[in-house]
Amino acid sequence: MDEKQLQDYVKQVSLQYFKRPFVHQAYFNRRLKTTGGRYRLADHNLEFNPKMGDLPEFLGIVKHELVHYHLHLNHQGYRHGDSDFKELLTRVKGSRYAPDIGLRQCRPKVLTYCCEQGHLIKRQRRINTNRYVCGRCGQPLQLITVKK
Repeated sequence: MDEKQLQDYVKQVSLQYFKRPFVHQAYFNRRLKTTGGRYRLADHNLEFNPKMGDLPEFLGIVKHELVHYHLHLNHQGYRHGDSDFKELLTRVKGSRYAPDIGLRQCRPKVLTYCCEQGHLIKRQRRINTNRYVCGRCGQPLQLITVKK
């Protein structure tokens, strides 16, 4: 699905399920990783995750973002916790959550440092070994392994 097809699809879903036109822009945002879509309050545009565009749950994601869109433009409760949002989302049978496509399951890297006494220190962030020393014995640290 390309940008033009996405725009037409969102317009069609808006008319079919909400009986209101979608007059702003809908486009794919490749920076979205774990969310299905996003409604932008500043310009009323909709952004969608391109990896979820081919999933069967994509219609529910579009409905979810259109619920935000139409409620915000009608000055009603458009946030997830608002009763207006929950009511309209269940009425149009939109999805509450985006499906998990496996992008959340990345393991953090582990850096292992060792001092001269043999004390091991495991970290997720790199530290400056010229500035920091072992907290147990005060000896200088040395980077040993980086595991992903």
